[in-house]
Amino acid sequence: MEELKNRIDLSAFAAKVEELRTKIGTIIIGQETAVDLLLTALMADGHVLLEGVPGVAKTLLAKLMAKLIQADFSRIQFTPDLMPSDVLGTSVFNLKTNEFEFVKGPIFSEIVLIDEINRSPAKTQAALFEVMEERQITVDGFTRSMGEVYMVVATQNPVEQEGTYRLPEAQLDRFLMKISVNYPTAKEELAILKRHNENKHLTQLTDIQPILSKKELLAFRRLVEQVIVDESLLKYIADIVVASRNSKAIYLGASPRAGIALLNSAKAYAILQGRDFVIPDDIKYMVIPVLQHRLILSSETEMEGRSAATVIKLLIEKIEVPK
Repeated sequence: MEELKNRIDLSAFAAKVEELRTKIGTIIIGQETAVDLLLTALMADGHVLLEGVPGVAKTLLAKLMAKLIQADFSRIQFTPDLMPSDVLGTSVFNLKTNEFEFVKGPIFSEIVLIDEINRSPAKTQAALFEVMEERQITVDGFTRSMGEVYMVVATQNPVEQEGTYRLPEAQLDRFLMKISVNYPTAKEELAILKRHNENKHLTQLTDIQPILSKKELLAFRRLVEQVIVDESLLKYIADIVVASRNSKAIYLGASPRAGIALLNSAKAYAILQGRDFVIPDDIKYMVIPVLQHRLILSSETEMEGRSAATVIKLLIEKIEVPK
């Protein structure tokens, strides 16, 4: 692969990204990896599944990111009794006009936080299929499109099983990436306690002003589209996807949509690192967040206690990296 140098001026982009990271750091201590991946998904125009145990700031991170972008925000708390109409909206008869009027549900926004997404049954989960893939909703024979800025950020707890429902594979495949929000380190834990002890409000979001306008976000996404990807790296992505389908450790491998998601994520991550070209490390860094929720492991692999992330690591070690 030939040596590449930046051809696009990324100074304005870099300044905004640094401002976003700094502001997030004043509210949330640690979680730098999760923040970087969330910003990558934002620039790549994809949906995100945040997974972590209760109390690790999943919801706070999603709400904070929405606050920092000048976009409409809505939150949906998924529960076992939630109906599709509670999410999408419903037609209501207007006595004054003698006509039915469609009342939009909370899914009609620009950044949508779905809290505890695995708490609702399959019929409510299925209500998200169309809007997550096609950015539109069809109700009562009418199709209503979402705006240019549209992103679903969902959270789920991987440990608690009672009162939860497994997400359909078709829905998981619509998330650009799954981000694991882990426990803070001992040093970060101490910093959190110190800040609370000093009465500094970690979760005070009401005074936060947007840093990124919709116009700027759309302009930055156009920059991502211009990121250069060498043909050898396209083959590298294809080799990874095909290898996942041929591995004995994996029952269901990655789809073509997964390969496109890996490409887009690598381009967005590259530009966040200050480059307008992708290198192999960008792909290797993004491969686990992009693929781990899309693969179904074989029963033997599950009995051995291996995770999807572990299987993916072993998989890419066997694939030749472009030079």
